[in-house]
Amino acid sequence: MMQLKRILLTATLFSAFVGKAQFTDEVNSNRPGKSMMAFAVGKKIIQAETGVNYVSEKHNLLNYQAKGFNGELALRYGVWKEELEVIGEIQYQKDNFTAYNIETNRSAIKNAVIGVKYLFYDPFKNYEEKPNLYSWKANHRFKWRQFIPALAGYAGASFNLDKNNYFSYGPELESTVSPRAMIIAQNHFGTRWVLVTNLAYNKIGTDYASIDYVLTLTRGINQNWSAFIENQGYNGKYYSDGIFRLGAAYLFKKDMQIDASFGTNIKSTPGIFYGGIGLTWRFIKNYQEVKMAKPGTQSKMDKKMDKKAEKNKRKDSVE
Repeated sequence: MMQLKRILLTATLFSAFVGKAQFTDEVNSNRPGKSMMAFAVGKKIIQAETGVNYVSEKHNLLNYQAKGFNGELALRYGVWKEELEVIGEIQYQKDNFTAYNIETNRSAIKNAVIGVKYLFYDPFKNYEEKPNLYSWKANHRFKWRQFIPALAGYAGASFNLDKNNYFSYGPELESTVSPRAMIIAQNHFGTRWVLVTNLAYNKIGTDYASIDYVLTLTRGINQNWSAFIENQGYNGKYYSDGIFRLGAAYLFKKDMQIDASFGTNIKSTPGIFYGGIGLTWRFIKNYQEVKMAKPGTQSKMDKKMDKKAEKNKRKDSVE
């Protein structure tokens, strides 16, 4: 009887999560990593993700070093549909640059990006995992469905706003506006592990175009704490590198998260190290809940997975 109660409770909690679609009871942030999750914040929800980092950069061949601070802000807003959001991002850096014993104080808007993201496939939408009341084995078997990721697409543009942008390849060389596009995949392995994969094409149509990626693996430790490890790769004609990051986040309140992280790259031309703290906050007063379609309106992939699950249940019942 106790086992049956646990199964029913798990099913109830899972159904509640699925029924709310993009919106979750606790804030979901892209921080402290650099990847972008597949799911949107929810219709008419405003979410701010901000942080400040200490940055140290040293180039062994060009014999320079730079130390300073970087501030970043991302604003996310859910519009029109539950799966759609608009994202604005800006980075500002101020540092002390030293080369051949000559010091220069630099400051500029390092990067500004605006774009839209749309979730076009959610493997849990209109899906209800019904517990098998006759088989413990069926309820605890390995679920292949978790390898089907949520998929989203992103399109946006980077803006070179500052003519004194010391952190670009050169304001006179880079385009004022350069498009970027990205495919996002998000897998949930059990109840604690989440893998987010980003594959991006940046500065499209320019001499500085690059194909970049971010892989972020997050582990939920308990109700409030989570930790992550991340690898980001840049693959362009003028710059290629790999960066590794570690960090943790703490759910301070239902709509507020604080985080800390640090990272370093694999090169010495330049060698980069940074560490920082951040805050995520969301405003949900204007949230409009979107009713999900009734079961039975699943996609072809969903129906195929349901038939496979039902077949396994019948097999275990016989056993």
